[in-house]
Amino acid sequence: MKGPTISQPIRKIIHIDMDCFYAAVEMRERPDLKGHPIAVGGGGHREVVITCNYEARRFGVHSSMPGFKARERCPHLVFLTPRFDLYRAASQQIRQIFHEFTPLVETLSLDEAYLDVTAFSKDGRYAWDIAKEIRARILKETLLTSSAGIAPNKMLAKIASDWRKPNGQFAILPEQIPGFMTSLPVRKVWGVGPRSAERFAQRGIHTCGDLQTMTRMKMAIEFGKWGEELYHLCRGVDERKVHPHRVSKSLSNESTFSENLASLGECKAAITKLSGELLDELRMKAPTRKIRKAFVKIKFSDFTRTTRECLCNVPSVDIYQTLLTEAHGRKQLPVRLLGTGVRFDHGTIEEADEIVQPELFENSQ
Repeated sequence: MKGPTISQPIRKIIHIDMDCFYAAVEMRERPDLKGHPIAVGGGGHREVVITCNYEARRFGVHSSMPGFKARERCPHLVFLTPRFDLYRAASQQIRQIFHEFTPLVETLSLDEAYLDVTAFSKDGRYAWDIAKEIRARILKETLLTSSAGIAPNKMLAKIASDWRKPNGQFAILPEQIPGFMTSLPVRKVWGVGPRSAERFAQRGIHTCGDLQTMTRMKMAIEFGKWGEELYHLCRGVDERKVHPHRVSKSLSNESTFSENLASLGECKAAITKLSGELLDELRMKAPTRKIRKAFVKIKFSDFTRTTRECLCNVPSVDIYQTLLTEAHGRKQLPVRLLGTGVRFDHGTIEEADEIVQPELFENSQ
């Protein structure tokens, strides 16, 4: 005979996302730039915008845009050389604030993180108030603004953090999820990229409400195991936990670009940012672990992939630039995704239990 079912407490997840982080740090260091459109990166034909402030975005400038195009859209755009040591120092300061509120902090990059505050809101504190206090502390101690999303799971918290940007916060309560998901663009769902969204649109599927008309069986037949997960995600169900420590055989990051990177120069600028963030993450998460290999991953515009790796004990931005050049030379096509990573010199560490889901349709012809 089964015992009584013990209901799990509703999770309270906060996603904190810094507002135009690199550019904001630069404006903090140079108050004379306040009100001016600025971009971190290069303005040449073989350079790219890493990030920009909101003044620049009003002219249509965005991250990963070639520098010369950004200058065409905003002739008075101020370009600044990235200073990653400065950004890492600010990021470290922000992470220390997170850990004063909960040990369950999962950092995604220098400028964003998930926080699970479920246990710390049992004393009657609302997750909304905790997020507000965290943002106030960040502003007071770093002079930088941030945005927050509060929800019962990671996917919705990340979506919510973008809802009131910049310098705002938005909450999705459990009882609001069905209505919220009905009108949510399918592109917002975790794992659905631009190509997937385009394919869905061709079938008349634009919102999660449209996607909910597909049965679980049909999704499983069309998309395999990922289809079963998508069935739940489009309904706002996401069971992934906040992982403060992910001990794995490798550590990596990647970025899918809204516009393909057309040249090797643009890829090099992007890999500089990615590898800088990876090296910072290594210092934070695995300072004592021995590294065996460094690798670069590329997904080209035709959706084929290639990886280049080398034996390496001490990875650096220069090593990733070299690996990128070698990998890029295999096809020399525009690039839609770049990734950097390391493989640790350890054969017995458990793999992380959260796997990044490939984009739907990516193998379709």
